[in-house]
Amino acid sequence: MPFNKLHVPQGLAAETCQAINEELHESLVETCSVNPEDHFCLVARYQPGDMLLHPTFLGNRDPEATVVIEIALLEGRTDEQKENLFKNVRNRLASIGFDANNSIIFLLENSPADWSFSPAGSVKSVLGL
Repeated sequence: MPFNKLHVPQGLAAETCQAINEELHESLVETCSVNPEDHFCLVARYQPGDMLLHPTFLGNRDPEATVVIEIALLEGRTDEQKENLFKNVRNRLASIGFDANNSIIFLLENSPADWSFSPAGSVKSVLGL
């Protein structure tokens, strides 16, 4: 049950954002056994000059073209699955013409008690986990 947040430059086309998220979702399904129906994303746009990052930390990137991919998902994936996810996402970004060097990906893991989709409470309590 991931929730993706894409931090993207203000001028990045909506179609490109949608393509990035589709590739991200497919990668999560393929590498981390995510349910194909669990498809949630928020696109957060930043203005030129608002992305403050070191342009050469562990690679070269353009701070004004960088997309930060934030993934919140249930804990339990192995380090190998996470490494495969990172590689798979970058390969998919390149396949749609997005410079994978201009991407930063990070995961935030949590438990079913940390999610709520209804007034009934957390996913843990609703599903009786």
